[in-house]
Amino acid sequence: MKRNTKPVQPKIKSGLVAALDVGTTKIACLIAKLDAEGELSVVGFGHHESNGVRRGNIVDLDAAEVAIRATVESAERMTGENIREVTINVTAGLPRSHLVAYEVAIAGHEIGDADLRRILDTNTILNDIPEDHDVLHTVPVGYSVDSTRGVRDPRGMFGQRLGVNLHVVSAASGPVRNLATCIYRCHLDISGKVVSPYAAALGSLNDDEADLGVTVIDMGGGTTTFAVFFDGEVVHTDTIAVGGSQVTSDIARGLSTPLVQAERVKTLFGSCVPSPSDDLFLIEIPPIDDRASEPRPLKRSELVGVIRPRMEEIFEMVRSGLEDAGFDRLSGRLVVLTGGACQLPGAADLAGKILDKQVRIGRPRPVRGLPEAATGPAFATVMGLLRYAVENTAEVDTTMYQPAGKPPSRFGRIGHWLRENF
Repeated sequence: MKRNTKPVQPKIKSGLVAALDVGTTKIACLIAKLDAEGELSVVGFGHHESNGVRRGNIVDLDAAEVAIRATVESAERMTGENIREVTINVTAGLPRSHLVAYEVAIAGHEIGDADLRRILDTNTILNDIPEDHDVLHTVPVGYSVDSTRGVRDPRGMFGQRLGVNLHVVSAASGPVRNLATCIYRCHLDISGKVVSPYAAALGSLNDDEADLGVTVIDMGGGTTTFAVFFDGEVVHTDTIAVGGSQVTSDIARGLSTPLVQAERVKTLFGSCVPSPSDDLFLIEIPPIDDRASEPRPLKRSELVGVIRPRMEEIFEMVRSGLEDAGFDRLSGRLVVLTGGACQLPGAADLAGKILDKQVRIGRPRPVRGLPEAATGPAFATVMGLLRYAVENTAEVDTTMYQPAGKPPSRFGRIGHWLRENF
């Protein structure tokens, strides 16, 4: 995806680059090398069942540490080298978006790097970001010079006032720091934190999709996160604390079967949409206590009847989130589904019906050396983390200029941004 030109220098990476996706149901690690032309080549891959993580938050430091160590060590063995730092994804702390719009006087002179540093860099954090939140991303999504809106790079232009629209993503500090602590206990440093749907988009979208407008929905085990892209930049993200694990729990409760068996039944026979043959297709459902009774037969239509309502709920919550934020139309006609939970048959069709958009399943963009096992939609996020670590130049410091006076309301900022761009 294209990047705005900013007063920062592109990152220069050499040697090994590592990405770590810490999810509710799985942990994945990719290690890559950069050649002389800056092209990625995957040299190490590891994945492991996640433990100690619930809905993206660390709930057991020891269990999570063991799972992360096992994942990273597996990738290191394939690589033949040890890594010292990783770029990680963040779903902990329910990350949220904030749109911030403001301007400063520039007295009619030519705009240069100093003016951009002035409007973007300061030691004062934004007043409307909660004190108990950590800022994860600050992405400029458009500048203005006097009455000229939608300026991509204002340097070299002349005007009286310089404005900027910033997309700020923040998350609750405690859960984010718990995640960081778990990584540090594995003797790893954190080179970057990326909100999960942003990483999934970087790993699966092409430039045209990001330019024309697209919503990326990353359906994980414990959470569903989504990001809206427009004109090549991420302009909104949100998190829903419902994911594929809740579908499994519904099956276990509704059919009185163990969670392990419920996951197996969901994976092998589950679907989001009914078919004419469902009443004729019988599935054996093991009881919770297999010593007490034999497995009982169940029509596939009954299994679909348990799965579909929860999947409908997830997509309806995404639709409501987009509508509440004012991005339901701006997000374009395309939805890209990533994450392990989107692999249920019929998920794309159901999403298209509820969201009234075209839907495709997003898979990691091809990279040399990527194992076949890591080419599914469940690994789009970890691939995006790799690309972010190497390519990201769009963001600015999390310390930004704070204008005098009371900042506009959240909906006022959204309306201001929409008026500037449409």
